[in-house]
Amino acid sequence: MAQWTSAVGAPQLARLLRSQDSGATELPIGGRKLPAYRSLADGVRRLVLEGRVPVAARLPAERELAAAFGVSRTTVAAAYEALRAEGFLESRRGSGSWTAVPAGNPLPTRGLEPLPPEAAGSMIDLGCAALPAPEPWLTRAVQGAMADLPLYAHTHGDYPAGLPVLRQALADRYTARGIPTMPEQIMVTTGAMGAVAAIFRFCTGRGERVAVDSPSYANILQLMRDAGARLVPVALGERLAGWDIPVWRQVMRDAAPRMAYVVADFHNPTGTLATEEQRRRLVDAARSAGTLLVVDETMTELRLDEDLEPPRPVCSFDPAGSAVITVGSASKAFWAGMRIGWVRAAPDIIRSLVAARAYSDLGSPVLEQLAIASLLETGGWEEAVGIRREQARENRDAIVAALHRHLPDWEFTVPRGGLTLWARTGGLSGSRIAEAGERLGVRVPSGPRFGVDGAFEGFVRLPFTVSGAVADEAAVRLAGAARLVATGAPVATEARQALVA
Repeated sequence: MAQWTSAVGAPQLARLLRSQDSGATELPIGGRKLPAYRSLADGVRRLVLEGRVPVAARLPAERELAAAFGVSRTTVAAAYEALRAEGFLESRRGSGSWTAVPAGNPLPTRGLEPLPPEAAGSMIDLGCAALPAPEPWLTRAVQGAMADLPLYAHTHGDYPAGLPVLRQALADRYTARGIPTMPEQIMVTTGAMGAVAAIFRFCTGRGERVAVDSPSYANILQLMRDAGARLVPVALGERLAGWDIPVWRQVMRDAAPRMAYVVADFHNPTGTLATEEQRRRLVDAARSAGTLLVVDETMTELRLDEDLEPPRPVCSFDPAGSAVITVGSASKAFWAGMRIGWVRAAPDIIRSLVAARAYSDLGSPVLEQLAIASLLETGGWEEAVGIRREQARENRDAIVAALHRHLPDWEFTVPRGGLTLWARTGGLSGSRIAEAGERLGVRVPSGPRFGVDGAFEGFVRLPFTVSGAVADEAAVRLAGAARLVATGAPVATEARQALVA
């Protein structure tokens, strides 16, 4: 049985190879130009490590790539052999060749757990993309919920679909955004993670394929791995320009995933914003392939540039909710401690999700649902989100300025919204920088946490959670970690000496 889960055509691979930044290419050894096969092998290896070509993607036949890239077949054959020798390619007669990562070097793939609050005094935590609660709106919301609680205290308290008042408020909010929605199209969940877990259990089974953005949200990737999904990564467009729709169409046709999970609005971790045309075309592609499209909107409220005109929601191209299931949450826009999320889909899908919930968590906390409903009904939500945007914008600008000062060789695109920045670490290992950084007092997740099977080793994710002097100190510590990695110093010993100094 073939081990590949997607395929890269010869014209596409040739285009990716030609588009590589020449500044990222390894220097010629001893001043001599590298052989053509070596340059080709290095280019493919770099594409795999950066996630632009997924792991377990079938590569074109030697003759096809030679014709598309304008080199001899002998050159391609030698490049493929070099990649096999280095562990970046596997082959089987009759099945072709597919990309891989070398065995024997386990890479971090699990999500990054929040740092305990008691450790905040000695560590700058850039691991969790969440901000403190906006006050006084949190207190007001809880006080409003307490006032309404007696009406519900005389009931059993189990509302598997969610409180009717909150379902109505969320439906009204979608309708105000231009997508007519009934309360019957809403299910309240325990955060966005609970929403995705419920959808996954309902829509897929162990061993089924799920297409995902590459990179994607680390905790969702791990949730799906633990549930037995076969993840099919689909690289974002060049220079993080939204989705590469031709590649998505090819993956949906060749891999036939039962479900696809995407983040269209201020993508986590890259901050990418998919265009309206990309949204329409992806919905068309999913509908044609019979793939259920799960769209994570947890960052959609966090538009940081005021002059940015937001595109229409993905679900506006499938208003009935039969092909697109939308996931939302209060965690990013309001507060991560408020574990309330929701699903918008067709009424029959919602009924099935609600019925299946009897075997998981039964329902979400009543008090927290009442608090979110109070925010939505009184206008407190808009006020709180406005404060959240100002805070995230200030933090983003501080982090960007600090990186420019202390790590000028790191490359990144400044996102126009969301809570995260995706930085290329100047050719250094993101995993090694994360390891050294934690010993120097700054906690940051490395790129492989957001990829499938070891991609994105040369990246780290930086959330907009600190500002001012703290943002500057975080960049100073990261620069120290980068120096340790660049010099090849033993991280544990040298980092301890740096802390003492």
